[in-house]
Amino acid sequence: MSPSTTAHPPAISTAVDDLSAWGGHLLSAADVSLLTGATAPDWDAYARHWDDLLLDEYMQDGGTYRHRRYGHYVLDAATGDLAAQPHGPYYQPRMVNPLNGGVRRHFAPLTDAFRDDPLTRALVLTLGDIFSRVEGVHRWDVKLHPFRIVTTPDQQGRPAPQGVHRDGTAFVTSLLVGRTNVTGGESSLYAQDGTRLLTTTLARPGDQLLADDRRLLHDVTPLTPVDPTRPAHRDVLIIDFDHLADETGRGL
Repeated sequence: MSPSTTAHPPAISTAVDDLSAWGGHLLSAADVSLLTGATAPDWDAYARHWDDLLLDEYMQDGGTYRHRRYGHYVLDAATGDLAAQPHGPYYQPRMVNPLNGGVRRHFAPLTDAFRDDPLTRALVLTLGDIFSRVEGVHRWDVKLHPFRIVTTPDQQGRPAPQGVHRDGTAFVTSLLVGRTNVTGGESSLYAQDGTRLLTTTLARPGDQLLADDRRLLHDVTPLTPVDPTRPAHRDVLIIDFDHLADETGRGL
C-alpha cells in the first residue's frame, strides 16, 4: 500500500487550496482511502492497533479516559524517506497546553505492528505531499499520537480536555479510526478571534481534519455512551507536522 500521486488529484488540490486560503480542510474517508490505497479490510486491521494503547497517566484533571502511544519520525516528502527517530519524551510548553504542558511526558512507543503497518506510512506520505505543496518545503518533523478516548456512565470522555486550543506545531491532523457506542465528539476549527469556521463530526474510518495550527484553534466536544451497559470509545490518530530547519532556521 502506498499513497497515490495520480489517483483523484482534485482531493489534493482542494486540500492545498483550502489550507492556503484559510488554514483548514476536511478530507473525506473516501478521499483518504483513495489517496492511500486503503480498503475496508485495511481500515479494520488498522483499528486493531488501538486495542494495544496504554493509559495516559499524565492527565492533570485526574481523568482515566485517555489511552495513547507516541512515535516520532523525520519525513522527506520529495523522496518518500520516512525515518523513525529514537524514542523520547513528548513536550509541550504550558502556554500551549495549560492542562498537561510544562513537563516531559514519557509515553509508550508505537508497537512494531503499528509502525510496520503500510497504512501508517501511506497516511504520513499523503499528508506530507499536501503540506509540502502548501509550504514549498519537503522535510518534516512528524509526530504520531494514536488516542483512544473512553467514556462510561461515570466519566465523560474528553478528546480536548484543555478546551479550544492549538497544539504548538505547524499543521495538526485528526484521523478517525473508529467510533464505538458513543455520542458527541464534534470537531470545530476557529479563527484566532474565536469565529467558528468549520464544525464536523468525524464519522467514518478515514475521515480526516487538517488544520494550520499557526492560524487556527481547534476543539472537540466530550463523549458519552449511547448504551451505558456497553464499552464506549472513540479512536483517532493525531499527526503533527513541523518544519525541519537548517542552520539559518529556514525550512528545508
